[in-house]
Amino acid sequence: MKQILQSPRTGEIEVADVPAPRAAKGCVLVRVAASLVSAGTERASADFATKSLIQKAQARPDLVRDVLNKIRRDGLLSAFSAVRGRLDEPSALGYSCAGTVVELGEGISDLQVGDRVACAGAGFAVHAEFACVPRMLVVRIPSSEVDFESAAFTTLGSVAMHAMRTADVKLGEVVAVIGLGLLGQLAVQILRAAGCKVIGLDLMQERAALAVSMGAIAATSSEAEFRDLCFRHSNGYGADSVLITAETSSSVPVNLASEIARDRAIVVAVGAVGMELERRLYYEKELEFRVSRSYGPGRYDAAFEQKGIDYPIGHVRWTETRNMEAFVQLLADGKLNLKPLITQRYSIENAASAYDLITGKDRQPYLGIVIEYPAEHRVESRRLELVEHRKPSSSAHVRVGMLGAGNFARSVLIPAMRKAKETELVGICASSGVRAQSAAKKFGFAFSTTDEEQIVLDDSINTVVVATRHNLHAGQIIRALESGKHVFCEKPLCLTEAELHAIQRAYSRSNSELMVGFNRRFAPMAQRTRSFLSQADGPFTMHYRVNAGPLPPTHWVNDPEQGGGRVLGEMCHFVDLLSFLCGSAPVCVRARSSYSAGGQDVTATVEFANRSIGTIMYVCSGDRAFSKERVEVFGSSSIAALDDFRRLDLVRHGKKETYRSRLRQDKGHQAEWRAFSECVRIGGPAPIAFDEIVASTLATIRIAESLRSGEEELVVAKEQPLSVPLVS
Repeated sequence: MKQILQSPRTGEIEVADVPAPRAAKGCVLVRVAASLVSAGTERASADFATKSLIQKAQARPDLVRDVLNKIRRDGLLSAFSAVRGRLDEPSALGYSCAGTVVELGEGISDLQVGDRVACAGAGFAVHAEFACVPRMLVVRIPSSEVDFESAAFTTLGSVAMHAMRTADVKLGEVVAVIGLGLLGQLAVQILRAAGCKVIGLDLMQERAALAVSMGAIAATSSEAEFRDLCFRHSNGYGADSVLITAETSSSVPVNLASEIARDRAIVVAVGAVGMELERRLYYEKELEFRVSRSYGPGRYDAAFEQKGIDYPIGHVRWTETRNMEAFVQLLADGKLNLKPLITQRYSIENAASAYDLITGKDRQPYLGIVIEYPAEHRVESRRLELVEHRKPSSSAHVRVGMLGAGNFARSVLIPAMRKAKETELVGICASSGVRAQSAAKKFGFAFSTTDEEQIVLDDSINTVVVATRHNLHAGQIIRALESGKHVFCEKPLCLTEAELHAIQRAYSRSNSELMVGFNRRFAPMAQRTRSFLSQADGPFTMHYRVNAGPLPPTHWVNDPEQGGGRVLGEMCHFVDLLSFLCGSAPVCVRARSSYSAGGQDVTATVEFANRSIGTIMYVCSGDRAFSKERVEVFGSSSIAALDDFRRLDLVRHGKKETYRSRLRQDKGHQAEWRAFSECVRIGGPAPIAFDEIVASTLATIRIAESLRSGEEELVVAKEQPLSVPLVS
């Protein structure tokens, strides 16, 4: 399918061919008929992308701080690789479209294939021939009389509607609208439909005239006349509410609003405007200044938008979904006329011309820009060949099919695989066709796809690499093993003991290798530490401090369903490294947690079969500028101290050896892949014994259980049900 993409490095717009998406769980797949270009939001994105690196740094100092912290923590080369990876991945543009439902995802029962719908959401309602959109961001178009072009305005119309609700406007009130671009024009019509008297201001007289033709009682391009109109049409009191839909860094609009508003009026900033308020008038009139956020309650709430957990109507009357429904109902009732707002139409093939308009390359005037899509009912492929599909070059090669193309896969895993000459990159799958296609092009995969079956059932692939979200790992591992593939899974192996037992059963029935990305044990400094400690008798006393830093509460890792939380998602790494260093399996655990502004801090004690004891202090409330990991091991007159895999101190009998790595932090990713690929090619013992993988995974599950129970937990299997539900 065709989709509009933008390079974050150069700002260049491309109409690219990418694999069509699937209807994910809780989503619908929509064949797009029309989408609306948002001049404000998309121009801002284009402007930022075209800036030089220095200009980007000046505009986003917060990102510069993140990069500097990463350089201090991980080294210059690692930081450079991460930044380059982000700049190489194109962005999907668009957030408002309309079309026809062609496929329903799991859990969708109130829509049907063939329904005409309007869709919203950045990253979902994109400029593409097909879009996979969460249910709460989709509304049925209530009448066949509403055309797709008009319905494509729904997102922006909902922004205007939420602004009106934020201003608490009422029937018969006088409302001033400053800025009569597309958002302002929509606000004029919605306010008129609500029984308000609307007065508008815009620097362009033709937009002021359009607002009058659309229902404003008066509009002008003169500030002086605007003041006069507001008082003249309000019996001298001033506007009851003011909506600022202009886009400017100047604070003139917010202070003009204070001049034309009545006593105790409400001023709402909708567009991106300067907000340096002059206190005198706001104080004297006791004005209320509000900022309207997007298109209603539920926006930016992953539980609402992506999981479909609605707010009770008795508590939240107008969510973003209900605002969208109200907007399309206004269209169906004939209360809005959007055709005069459309100034340009472009086919998807020629869509780059639309961005020449909004970025100023083309000097034509514009207002509403609509992208049109082919009307024919064709089936789009979910697999795109980049090169003619190759036959296996040798039975000795590791021929990889990749599931997942997230940041870690792109910046760490795939570069490590590419450095192994015996590894052949065959196919890559991601839920986003854009991400799959860009990764395939960048790293040289033969094909990209959004369909997992294209990876699992491809005969030219003998190894599946799983790098998806944690809740998908178990099902994908089992599916790949059952198809006769070797499997490399980025940690964690799974999230529950039931899933672990299901994986054990699948592995026992297969002749394939299964490895988990416990990379730290393959790091050169960890290997040197293990060699040093093997000369001591033990048992050892070990302390592992992890300054993990905070994650946003809405991050998917913190989601119990998708990520399982940070203990299950990350602590398995540290359990495994301690087990590797002391050369013994964990037998029991005990964990405690404390809560701070940064999230959950966990301290876990792990006892091993050889009587070694390890303490893992996993801290989320620290500062990322400080080193992330430090391991200290004591025993038999020996001490090993490993600091962030960049410095290692080894002490025995008064003698100290120090090893350093200044430019590059090596956590063992290349070495782990090299070891796994050699095992696949030539056989021999697994790089990590399967029993060790199971023990580290089970110990981590027990740590999570100990946090809940407050008790010590033994690292032994518990009775499991016969049937195990798995996410596929």
